[in-house]
Amino acid sequence: MSDDMSRLEMWHHGEKEFSPFSEAEMMRRQNDVRGWMVENDVDACLFTSYHCINYYAGFLYCYFGRKYGMVIDGDKATTISAGIDGGQPWRRTFGDNITYTDWRKDNFFFAVQSLTKGVKRVGVEFDHLNLDYMEQLKDALPGVEFIDVAQPSMWMRAIKSKEEQDLIRIGTRTCDLGGAACVAAVAAGVPEHEVALATTNAMVREIAKSFPFVELMDTWTWFQSGINTDGAHNPVTNKLVEEGDILSLNTFPMIFGYYTALERTLFCGSASNVELDLWGKNVAVHERGLELIKPGARCCDIAIELNEMYREWDLLKYRSFGYGHSFGVLSHYYGREAGVELREDIDTVLEPGMVVSMEPMIMIPHGEPGAGGYREHDILIVGEDGAENITGFPYGPEHNIIRN
Repeated sequence: MSDDMSRLEMWHHGEKEFSPFSEAEMMRRQNDVRGWMVENDVDACLFTSYHCINYYAGFLYCYFGRKYGMVIDGDKATTISAGIDGGQPWRRTFGDNITYTDWRKDNFFFAVQSLTKGVKRVGVEFDHLNLDYMEQLKDALPGVEFIDVAQPSMWMRAIKSKEEQDLIRIGTRTCDLGGAACVAAVAAGVPEHEVALATTNAMVREIAKSFPFVELMDTWTWFQSGINTDGAHNPVTNKLVEEGDILSLNTFPMIFGYYTALERTLFCGSASNVELDLWGKNVAVHERGLELIKPGARCCDIAIELNEMYREWDLLKYRSFGYGHSFGVLSHYYGREAGVELREDIDTVLEPGMVVSMEPMIMIPHGEPGAGGYREHDILIVGEDGAENITGFPYGPEHNIIRN
C-alpha cells in the first residue's frame, strides 16, 4: 500500500465544540467505567452503540453502513470514526479521536487493535454486537476474553446527574412548545403530515435558540388521527384530520443525543360520551401513576396497581405496553435503559436521580364504541422525597378538545 493510502488518520480539525456538559461531568462518566474495570479486572472497554459512545464521548455518530467505536482504558478515551465524517467526531469527542479510512475493509478493526495493545480482558456491549461482529472482533483480538459492559453501563446511565437533569428540563420545555404548535395547526381537513411539520419546526427553532452551538438532528413528531392512533409508534401519514377524530400528539425533541417526549390524547372538534368516559378513565390511571412514582417504589408494583384500575373497568385487555420508562441518552433508533421500565417483570427500585415517564395507554379496537388509542405522557425526576413532574402541557377533555 502506498504512503498516500494510510489506514488511520488523526483528523483534528478546528476546535472542540460546545457541550452542555462540563469537563467534570464527562470525566465522572468515563471514570465510572474505569472504576468498573478495576473491580472486574478488565483492561479496556470498546463501546460500539450510539447511546454509549454519545454518553461517554458526547459524539453521536451517523452509522450509514460503517462501524464506530470508543475505547476507554485506564488513561485515555478515544473514539474511532470513519473518514467520511472528517474532523467532526474529534470536535465532538471528550477525549481523543482516530479516523480509519476506506482503503481496506478491516481498517476499523486495525484501529481497535492500535488502541488495545496488550489487553487480556475487554468489555464490549453484548446487546449491540451481532454474531458476525463478534467473530470479527475475536479474529482481530485473538486470545482476548470479552466481558459484557452493556448491563453495567446501563445502570451507570440510569442515575442522571444535575447537568443531565438540566438538559432534560430544556427538552421537556421544548416538548411543551411543540405541543402548542401542534394544537395550533390542528383542524378538520388538515393532513397529519402538515401538523407534524409545524410541530417539528417549532421544536427545532427552539433548540437552535437555546444553545450557542448545537447539532440539529433527529427531532421529530408523530401525529396520528383516527384509526392511526391505535399504535403508539405509528408513522405520520397524509391522512386528513376529520371532525370528531381522536388524535395523538407526540413531540420528540432530540438535544445532544438526549430524548424527551410529550404525548397527549386530543379530539378534533368534539368527543362522544363514550370517548369522554374512556378518556377520563385513562386520565385517572395517569394521575394515579404520577402519585406512585417516588423513591423506593418498585417498577413492577406501580404496574400492578395501575392494572387493577383498568381491570375494574374491564379495560386491562386494551392495555398495549408498559406504563413508562427511563429517559436520557436514547432515541427511536438507539438506547434503552431496560432495567428502569414500569412493567410487571421489572423489580427495579426507583432512586433519586432517575428520570421516568408515566404514560398509560389503552387501545380500543376499530369498530368498537370509542375506538382509538388514548394516551397521556409526563416526565418526572425522582428526588429524595418524591418526584417532580417537569411536563407542563395540560391533559384531559377540559383542555384538549381542539376547536380551531
